[in-house]
Amino acid sequence: MMLQHTMNKRKTLIIACFGIALGLCIGTVLKNYRALEIVKRCNQRPTNLKTPYEIIGLNDDDTIQNSQRNLVFVGVMTAKGFLEGRARAVYDTWGREVPGRIAFFSSEGSYSEDLPVVGLKNVDDRYPPQKKSFMMLYYMYEHYIDRFEWFIRADDDVYMEPDKLERFLRSIDSSKPQFIGQAGKGNSEEFGLLSLEFDENFCMGGPGVILSSETLRRVAPHIPTCLKNLYSTHEDVEVGRCVQKFAGIPCTWNYEMQYILRHNSSGRNAYTGKLKRKEIHNAITLHPIKQAPLMYRLHSYIQGLKAEELRQESLLLHRDIKRMSKYLEVPDESTYMLPSVSPDSDAAGTSNKRHFEDHNILGISPELNKFIPSNTNDLLEWSFIARSLYSPTSANPKQKIDSAMREGLEDVITEVMENINNYSRQRGRVIEFRELLYGYHRLDALHGQDLILDLLLIYKKYRGKKMTVPVRRHLYVQRAFTGIFVKEMDEDFYNVTLQQSLFGNLLQNSISRLSSHFTIASALLPPTLDKIVFVLPISGRLATFQRFLRTYELICIEAKQHCDLLVVIFGSTTEDLNEHFNQLQELRSRHIYEQINSIQRSGEFSRGVALDIAARSSYIEHNDIILFIDVDMVFEVETLQRVRMHTRRGQQVYLPIVFSQYDPKRSSGRGGFNPSDINDENGYFRQFGFGICAIYKSDILDEDINGFDKDITGWGLEDVKFLEKIVRVGTRQRGFLTNTAEMPTADYNQEAEQWRRLTIFRAVDPTLVHIYHDISCDTQLDAPQYNMCLGTKANSLGSTRLMEQLFHNNPDNIDFIVEFNRRKLQQQQQQQQAR
Repeated sequence: MMLQHTMNKRKTLIIACFGIALGLCIGTVLKNYRALEIVKRCNQRPTNLKTPYEIIGLNDDDTIQNSQRNLVFVGVMTAKGFLEGRARAVYDTWGREVPGRIAFFSSEGSYSEDLPVVGLKNVDDRYPPQKKSFMMLYYMYEHYIDRFEWFIRADDDVYMEPDKLERFLRSIDSSKPQFIGQAGKGNSEEFGLLSLEFDENFCMGGPGVILSSETLRRVAPHIPTCLKNLYSTHEDVEVGRCVQKFAGIPCTWNYEMQYILRHNSSGRNAYTGKLKRKEIHNAITLHPIKQAPLMYRLHSYIQGLKAEELRQESLLLHRDIKRMSKYLEVPDESTYMLPSVSPDSDAAGTSNKRHFEDHNILGISPELNKFIPSNTNDLLEWSFIARSLYSPTSANPKQKIDSAMREGLEDVITEVMENINNYSRQRGRVIEFRELLYGYHRLDALHGQDLILDLLLIYKKYRGKKMTVPVRRHLYVQRAFTGIFVKEMDEDFYNVTLQQSLFGNLLQNSISRLSSHFTIASALLPPTLDKIVFVLPISGRLATFQRFLRTYELICIEAKQHCDLLVVIFGSTTEDLNEHFNQLQELRSRHIYEQINSIQRSGEFSRGVALDIAARSSYIEHNDIILFIDVDMVFEVETLQRVRMHTRRGQQVYLPIVFSQYDPKRSSGRGGFNPSDINDENGYFRQFGFGICAIYKSDILDEDINGFDKDITGWGLEDVKFLEKIVRVGTRQRGFLTNTAEMPTADYNQEAEQWRRLTIFRAVDPTLVHIYHDISCDTQLDAPQYNMCLGTKANSLGSTRLMEQLFHNNPDNIDFIVEFNRRKLQQQQQQQQAR
């Protein structure tokens, strides 16, 4: 009886164990079946959408053997709300240049006519995008695994350089399992919470993750298993865990990956500042770029770097041609790149004159003696560089080193130091740049810029006997010019597109001037262009006012340039006001359909008050361009064209650099002004004058600018205060784009518009001339205004060469210099004797 009871217990226990095992097996099968069903449903495609091959433009002949077009497939994870923002920016910039194909993976129902978008079924845009990431990899495996060597998982806020990416991938064997990225184990707060073993890691998803086709082939069949065994909320961690488990490889442990696949920890502020940095020049991918405008900005900068490389390559080819022509005994006259078009050319197109495409010019090896002067007048003058720039050709011999010169010096020094250290690191040493002690530079208009720099360097040796030694070295550099590039356009494009734009009008005028030996061609501006409203404050100076009205009538009214005139008249008496008003009435009577308006104001003259009143008046529409101008200015049609081209609503303010005439009685011995008088002896370009300004009314009345400072009376300073307002607005960002996948497209575009800055554009305008007049500085002015007035008065007397002549022509001055030098020498001798 006891034996039978024991047997029944054993039988029941065996049946129970068998039932448990069978239940576990059935449960596992059902779970795997459910996961497989999820994967299948995510990859089901509605019948009315494009096929996977049609989405990315893949043909039957695009196979893995044709690696020129099928090297890599880039899958970009995005969201429905970012398709017209970030995703479009990616596709418009680097996406089209990928050595393979690119597709954007988004939630179910996502679609775009222009972008290759894959809407993953049963996938939404919730964060974290774990399901989206795995389903994207499975989609790549199911449809493209035999068509590409490499597969990249990327975000829509990453920038890639396709050329560098192609060179990098072609140096690696894609037939082996590869899992490439910036390796990580989580930050200090997440350490131990990601369920990673001591020898496990993951590739950070932000800068991009690269998988070989063999890796994806091993991992993709197990994606259902990875999806139902998630240990964290980070999709890149889970992808790394899945690759480690089923492909048997970790993310690449390589220190250089943090520089090749670059992640900037600044978040939203990443890549918003200066782009000329080593990390940008060396990286293959840059992450994160949260705003679409920043993506276009970065792409433009990268394209500029590529253009520099191409120009350098063309220069090296010119040198090769020049060098080989000597060995092949090719005559110099036959080495022209373009046929000559000079009047001296013969029927065969040859000429004895050399031009910029001549290999005999571009092919000269770098040296400081390319230019050989024929006489002393042809000698090129050197400028001295220290903490300031000392130039013999400038009206101000000592001046601040401007941003362009400083940036050029930084570029030269950075490139030279990189070339030096490329070889130094191999020998266990590094040389650091510490300081530019002094230097010289000159500009050869035919060959380029010459530089002689004295550098303070730090020599560091870290192999063998370690040492750190300061050294000084001279650097001789020539930045050579390249040839002239001509872009041809077909006739239909020119006639239809360019003639409807301001640029087309400028191009037409330029061609007309060249064809007629620089004579001005009369052209009517299209009526669709924004109106320019001249704002002129005036007090007294009736004869000068009459000259201004004659210029305005000739240039603006008779040439039909779509302009209005608004004059703010100041006067202490009714007679003063009526004198100017009567002149305007005469002009109105001749042109009754033109808008010629005036505002009269009694009291002390204040330019700031006048300009502020005019800007707020009803005579000017919200979308008009306001051109603040002085009564002493003369201008041409080209002036108005430049104003329209360089003034942009909500983006840019135009402050032209005008030509200021010297006293003509001193410089040329005659009165008046001719366009041919624009040279260093007859005047100077007033770089520090900001009174002539073009800005849209909507911008000047913006709450951040809010017009002019009305507390300033008398002469000057109101333009400087106004400039300071614009600079403050330009350096302040107006907000950042919201980081949400559910953001509507309209809100995204609105926030992108708010992000823009109001910038300042300055350029020399030789058609905008300030006619000389005697300046009388009122001693009752405030000290800053009075000093500015005296400075302008001194600058307008004459050129530096004229001042030198006047000084040396006075015998008293020569005697003074001799006596001064004698006393100085005597003082130095006494000091030496005392020592």
